[in-house]
Amino acid sequence: MATLVNTGLEYIAKLINGGSTAPFTYIALGSGTTVEAIDQTALVTELTANGLARAAATCGYEAIGKATWSKEFTATADGQTINEVGIFDAATAGHMLMRHKYSSTKMLDNTERLTVSIVFTEGRAP
Repeated sequence: MATLVNTGLEYIAKLINGGSTAPFTYIALGSGTTVEAIDQTALVTELTANGLARAAATCGYEAIGKATWSKEFTATADGQTINEVGIFDAATAGHMLMRHKYSSTKMLDNTERLTVSIVFTEGRAP
């Protein structure tokens, strides 16, 4: 389960009232192994090369309170280590909405593909 970070909460509020106009449409992969925390503002070690750099996702609306992101990455070199994923509002830098640390390392070799699919669900408090 991904962690919605403090910056993500801040920019959700800004998007709602027009304080920001940059939607969260980018997926980034990383090799960092640090546990998820609400005060994180970036991936621990974002990947920037070998076919695994941050990229625009296919975004969608699934149902009331559900937003989706999907992106297929293809490695262009052997030995690529993936441990974390995040959603951002810019192609570089920007603000992170959420971060997930995988329970185990994903290893990709040249031409191997990884499809990342994320569903964000928001609901009313009981």
